[in-house]
Amino acid sequence: MTELAIGIDGGGTSCRAAVADRNGTIIGRGKSGPANILSDLENSLLNIAESARLALIDAGVAAETISSVAAVVGVAGANVTDYGQRIEKALPFAEGRVVTDALIALQGALGDADGIVGAFGTGSVYNARKDGRLNGIGGWGFVVGDQASGARLGRDLMERSLLAHDGVRPASPMTEAILAEYGDDPERIVEFAHSARPTDFARYAPVVFEHATSGDAVAVGIVTDAATAIGESLEALLWPGCPSICLLGGLAEAYEPWLPQRYRQLLAKPKNDALHGAVELAVKLLNERQRGAA
Repeated sequence: MTELAIGIDGGGTSCRAAVADRNGTIIGRGKSGPANILSDLENSLLNIAESARLALIDAGVAAETISSVAAVVGVAGANVTDYGQRIEKALPFAEGRVVTDALIALQGALGDADGIVGAFGTGSVYNARKDGRLNGIGGWGFVVGDQASGARLGRDLMERSLLAHDGVRPASPMTEAILAEYGDDPERIVEFAHSARPTDFARYAPVVFEHATSGDAVAVGIVTDAATAIGESLEALLWPGCPSICLLGGLAEAYEPWLPQRYRQLLAKPKNDALHGAVELAVKLLNERQRGAA
């Protein structure tokens, strides 16, 4: 095994990798397509490996070195049945470990300290560390979970637009704009929804926040419900004396003003991002293996 470690952040939009030496210094980075293991396991594996190879090439190392490095891959869905194990067995690394995206987010944001992390991108997931013990929740995919994620915001927008079209719920400038985008044909929205991936729904998240900021009643309702869901999840993890809460991901900043004060007062800036967390864990894995081989 070489003295190189690779951390990989497999997200629903893209897969990012960074290669580091045994001291944790990042020397190369790579990026490939999405790694949504629950909806597309085969292509996720290809993109995970490709991002690692590109990171090695960026570091000036032969791509074939991939077979002799230690790596940690963080992906949503690693905690669902045997998906994580299936990926672990198929990884091209000398030593590979698959963990949840929540764990690499926690490590990146807090280092080895205690606290709570909530990550909001295409999906959503939470993790907490108290007295060194981990407790992760969420990350079940947007069909039955991922409340407050970009995918759920987009899905909710489509649902509310159809309800407005049917006269079940009030319309708003936002729902009218969505209907107009689909030619005022609700069947086109249904067609989109049945073939859409989480990332397709998630691209509507900025639209929801933009309209919510301007006071659109439907948008405000969607964001308020999402913020309530965030509060419920944080409450499930919170303990007296919890030192900090870090919100991560592309939607984190947008949610901050919508959260109750009791959570906002605990908000802290993350030390690093999830990719850096994956690298830290990969370096620990590398050093553990080298000590064991000594």
